[in-house]
Amino acid sequence: MDESHHHTVAVDPHGAPDEHAGHNVAKHVRKYLLIGAILVVFTAITVWLSYVDFGTQKLNITVAMLVATFKAGLVAAIFMHLSNEKQLIYRILVFTVLFVLALFFLTYLAWYDPVTR
Repeated sequence: MDESHHHTVAVDPHGAPDEHAGHNVAKHVRKYLLIGAILVVFTAITVWLSYVDFGTQKLNITVAMLVATFKAGLVAAIFMHLSNEKQLIYRILVFTVLFVLALFFLTYLAWYDPVTR
């Protein structure tokens, strides 16, 4: 086995393995399972909302986009580990969110474009 595949185990000053290392891994696994369960629940909510008539197609799409944005935010924050990133990542993320909102706004304006009517 080459040197790039070695594993390290946390060790206390007396040379015994750290008992809390396994607990820390279990904590992360529980966190990922909880977020996965939340995503499954919100996917079910998305399917249920697709059968609900909010009055207009525009409002239906708006509600669907809000739920999808929440799910995407969870994936980005937890599974992509953006919640632990530095300030530059947040600046880029804010720019991306503003860009997406601008694209949503352009889509909204396209619904009222008199040329397409």
